[in-house]
Amino acid sequence: MLLHLCTVEDWDTAAARGGVDPLPEVGFVHLSTPDQVHLPAQRLFAGRDDVLLLVVDEDRLTDPVRYEPGVPGDPESMRFPHLYGRLPAAAVVRAVPWPEPRTATDLPAL
Repeated sequence: MLLHLCTVEDWDTAAARGGVDPLPEVGFVHLSTPDQVHLPAQRLFAGRDDVLLLVVDEDRLTDPVRYEPGVPGDPESMRFPHLYGRLPAAAVVRAVPWPEPRTATDLPAL
């Protein structure tokens, strides 16, 4: 299972267009595993109440996923999944409100 965080508004827009496009500056869509999603959540969405956790079925992806280092400050051995292509809306099997958990054990039930 792979995960993607975004705002409700961004997901509404992306879903209407058929999916999430890669960020132009890096060429991929940022994804996470359940054990690491709290790191980008805290870094990018702290204090927000309009965030969704998208649950992605990796078998429905048509573009490659590569596991690569995150940003400085992340554990050195941690590799994040990066989707080099579009995240199709059909690959998102669930969208759950993100409650800003502090650790992986605080994840909402998936």
